[in-house]
Amino acid sequence: MSSILNGLAAKYPELSECLPDVRKAFELLQASYDRGGKLLACGNGGSAADCEHIVGELMKGFNSRRELPESRRDTLIEAYPGEGEYLADRLQGALPAISLVSHSALMTAYANDVEAEMIFAQQVYGYGRPGDVLLGLSTSGNSRNVLRAVQVAKAFGLKTIAFTGQSGGELKRLADVTIRVPYAHTPDIQERHLPIYHAICLLLEEANFQ
Repeated sequence: MSSILNGLAAKYPELSECLPDVRKAFELLQASYDRGGKLLACGNGGSAADCEHIVGELMKGFNSRRELPESRRDTLIEAYPGEGEYLADRLQGALPAISLVSHSALMTAYANDVEAEMIFAQQVYGYGRPGDVLLGLSTSGNSRNVLRAVQVAKAFGLKTIAFTGQSGGELKRLADVTIRVPYAHTPDIQERHLPIYHAICLLLEEANFQ
């Protein structure tokens, strides 16, 4: 863990003050994965793209191949003689993660039929289980649809992590862990969110697949 966090601080010295919360976010996520939980992620605009990016790093090999355990390989080979090895060679270890920004039919229907600021909260209610983790990204910390999702998550036993800018906004009060990068301008904030979630994904991969 120390080498990854030290590398983050060396490349982005201004993020050194965030390291204790980055560590807490990793520990919270790892505890969830240890119990069979999953990550849900939500945000708007560039932060929505970050949600997709995070899921991509968790659901397949990021910095390592993540080969399947022998027991999983054997299951596939026994189920499909002749083809099971092909499947086993081309699957990779995954950390379950869902981007809540991806479901356009559901989100547009909910925004039109019910309430736009509840588009992520409804998905948290549908997908979330106690012990799962919700990650909300909001440069202001005040995005209403992200706040509503965090409220629902906390009410139903999910843990919550927020990525924000310097002020933290309302999310700072609500989330279990808030990583506040020391910037106020949206592009600057989003540029620093990326190396932070890369570091967390590397830590999770190291903990689960090395």
